[in-house]
Amino acid sequence: MARTNPFQFIQQVRSEVAKVVWPTRREVLLTTVMVFIMATLTAIFFSLVDIVIKSGLNGILHMFG
Repeated sequence: MARTNPFQFIQQVRSEVAKVVWPTRREVLLTTVMVFIMATLTAIFFSLVDIVIKSGLNGILHMFG
């Protein structure tokens, strides 16, 4: 692996950072909202699955207990 001095390293870092395409404020806002929506939908889904499993197990236990 080639060794570079600190000055060359900083130059390389700056050139790589210049290539980054930063998201706009609108893109960040939209993706943040989508993450919150998907997290909410996932929480609702797993809550419903939990309720169904709990009801099924309670029904089986009451049937045999």
